[in-house]
Amino acid sequence: MAFNSILRSKSSTFVRAFSSATQLIRKTQPGHRAVLSAAVNRYQGSFVPTFHFSSVSVKNKATSDDILLRFIESEITCAQETDDFGAGEEVPSNFPFKIVDNPGNQTITLKRTYQGEEIQVEVHMPDLVTGEEHDHQDDDKDDESERATQSSIPLSVSVSKKDGPSLEFSCVAYPDEIVIDSLSVKNPDFSDEQIPYDGPDFQDLDEALQKSFHKYLEIRGIKPSTTNFLHEYIINKDSREYLVWLNKLKNFIKA
Repeated sequence: MAFNSILRSKSSTFVRAFSSATQLIRKTQPGHRAVLSAAVNRYQGSFVPTFHFSSVSVKNKATSDDILLRFIESEITCAQETDDFGAGEEVPSNFPFKIVDNPGNQTITLKRTYQGEEIQVEVHMPDLVTGEEHDHQDDDKDDESERATQSSIPLSVSVSKKDGPSLEFSCVAYPDEIVIDSLSVKNPDFSDEQIPYDGPDFQDLDEALQKSFHKYLEIRGIKPSTTNFLHEYIINKDSREYLVWLNKLKNFIKA
C-alpha cells in the first residue's frame, strides 16, 4: 500500500509505466511470472523516480519508456541469474529421436523411422505447475488430482506408412506417465470440405484396447524415459525463448 501511495503522490506518468509492467507480468508464461513479479517488487524499495514536470508530452513519454525499460532490464538480469540454461541439453545416447529445434518456435519436432514407418512428434511448451494452483482438488479423483499438481507437456504424435493414412495421437506427458487424449486416422486424400469421423473418445474404448495403444506408442519410442528427458529439454527451451523475447522487448523500447 505504501508503494501505491508513493505512485499516486508523484504523477500519472509513473502509474502508466507501472501498469505497463503489470500487464507484462500477466502475459508471461506461468513459470516466469514469479520472477518478473520479483523484479517489479525489488523496485518498490530501491527505485524512486525523479520527475521533471513538463507540459511537453515527449518528455513524459521518454520518462515512461525509461521506467518500463528498467523493469525489462531487471527481469533480463533475473532470468539470467535464476535459469540454468545448460540443464537438460545433453541428449542421452539411447534417445530414439532426432530433435529439430528451431529458435523462435513454440514447439520442437522429433523424427524417426521405425520398421518402414515415419514417426513424428510435435512437442509443445510445458504447462508448468507450482503446486499452489490446485490446493482444492476433489480427493475422490486420485489420479486426476495428482496429475493436476504435476507439470506436463502436450504431444502430437503422427505415425504414417509411405503415402497412406496416418495415425494421429494427442497425448499429455506427465512425469513417468503418458496419457492419450485422442486417436484418429488421417487420410491425406481426404477433401477439406468433408468432415471425417474421428472415432469415439479414447477413454470410451475398451480398457484392453487402450492399453494396447499405449504399448503401440511405447514400442515406437513414446515412453516415460523419452518424455522425462523432454520435460527438461522443453523447459530449458522455454527459458531460452523467454530471454530472447525479453531482449526483443528491450530493443523495441530503446529504438
